[in-house]
Amino acid sequence: MAYVITDECVSCGTCAGECPVEAISEGDDKYVIDADTCVDCGTCAGVCPTEAIVEG
Repeated sequence: MAYVITDECVSCGTCAGECPVEAISEGDDKYVIDADTCVDCGTCAGVCPTEAIVEG
């Protein structure tokens, strides 16, 4: 199951730069993960400073 970004996201962009498949993009009020592209590697969750990324 793909990871999701919660409302705790502060739009720092750290996760987007670390995603190996470029599944993360800037949304209207927070970053979002494309579930169809996400490969469930967890790299994004490991680098998020606010722990806003969780398994969906």
